[in-house]
Amino acid sequence: MSMLPQFDLLIRGAQVFDGSDRPGVVADVAVRGGRIVAVGKLEGDATRVVDAQGLALAPGFIDVHTHDDLEVIRNPTMPSKITQGVTTVVVGNCGISASPVRLHGAIPDPMNLLGDDDEFRYPRFADYRAAVETARPAVNVAALVGHTALRQNHMDRVDRAASEDEIAAMRVQLRESIADGALGLSTGLAYASAFQAPASEVNALARELPAGCLYATHLRDEFAGILPALQEAFATGRESGAPVRVSHLKCAGVDNWHRSGEVLAALEAAAHDHDVACDCYPYAASSSTLDLKQVTDAHDILIMWSDPHPEQSGRLLAAIAADWHTTLDDAARRLQPAGAVYHGMHEADVRRILSHPLTMIGSDGLPRGARPHPRLWGSFPRVLGRYVREEHLFPLHVAIHKMTGLSAARFGLRGRGVIGEGAHADLVLFDPATVRDVADFHDPIRPSVGIHAVWVNGGAAYDGREVNGERHGIFLSPHGAT
Repeated sequence: MSMLPQFDLLIRGAQVFDGSDRPGVVADVAVRGGRIVAVGKLEGDATRVVDAQGLALAPGFIDVHTHDDLEVIRNPTMPSKITQGVTTVVVGNCGISASPVRLHGAIPDPMNLLGDDDEFRYPRFADYRAAVETARPAVNVAALVGHTALRQNHMDRVDRAASEDEIAAMRVQLRESIADGALGLSTGLAYASAFQAPASEVNALARELPAGCLYATHLRDEFAGILPALQEAFATGRESGAPVRVSHLKCAGVDNWHRSGEVLAALEAAAHDHDVACDCYPYAASSSTLDLKQVTDAHDILIMWSDPHPEQSGRLLAAIAADWHTTLDDAARRLQPAGAVYHGMHEADVRRILSHPLTMIGSDGLPRGARPHPRLWGSFPRVLGRYVREEHLFPLHVAIHKMTGLSAARFGLRGRGVIGEGAHADLVLFDPATVRDVADFHDPIRPSVGIHAVWVNGGAAYDGREVNGERHGIFLSPHGAT
């Protein structure tokens, strides 16, 4: 007499989207020991059985562009991500990372987006990895090394090009970080902390990236000079051999609206002979530190936080300037250091970039402060609710692919982003008819609706009402942590 298989978890009757850009099929999914062990019409007993009729089951969403470096340690339950179905985050983007960092004074802008000076405690990448593993966050974590972090470690000031000796020291530290599990190198060349770094400096670092590691870049210019900035990024990829991931691709600034067609054409052309892709968040407003170069009266600028004037949080820069009887530029200077939301994109460009086959979904969420951009809490359900169900920008299976299988493949996260035998059991169960974001610019810390359950490495993480205090995330290396 044969024994029926025993499972830890059996999800019955879901519309299963396996992450591979194919329409969903009704099936059961069984989990044992943190992995998916069977998919189909299944028999057997399980410790927990979930009736998923009428619901969609997808691989856990992978947020390829986050600034959660310190958040996964300070707030390891990660409610902003778990409640929207995100099970893996990629940190260290835009040239800013929590490690390796050796402070020689105040942390430079924009690294202050990650946290305060006393939170940067990881002089080696191995120290950061150990801290993540000790915190055991609710989500899996993969980490890039930031170019700006390396610069501030080895330079007396970052408003200039690095010397040969400084580049050599940065290369050594990057090489050590890769050996300790870093995913690759990121740059934020638009920021003052890296803008003076010539392409030769970046290329010298990128040449340290071995096979399986990538180069992610916040372009030197997302405004009028976006096409030359893209070509600079592609040249770095070709010279070094590293895959290129363009961060939060956008056409920023009123004068740059409606250029997404030519921007995407450049991306496609580069992808013909090199591994090139991009990520995008589903909002027509960006967020970063309050940057004088971006201060304008052409669109609204919302102040999200200000160290010297916290009482101005949640107000428009123009209103603050009017109250103070001064100019926008002077008001911005008085507010710094501060964070802001720039309503500087056109919805048509956002839609075109989101729908492109080379585009993954990334939130670019900034967890610092009491009033973050709502993308921190709402990006993935916003795609599913607004752009799939309401606006029919692309089918549900395409959206899920952009959040799962495509992301895992482009970032080398083996065994993630798919539902199939042997895959890691990162799963999200949601209702396609009701899933949507509810966080907005005035009330941004609100969990989305329609997410019924989330599992990370087979462990329950969210039941649609509460985040489970037991955390099951692990640190992921480009070599495929198991």
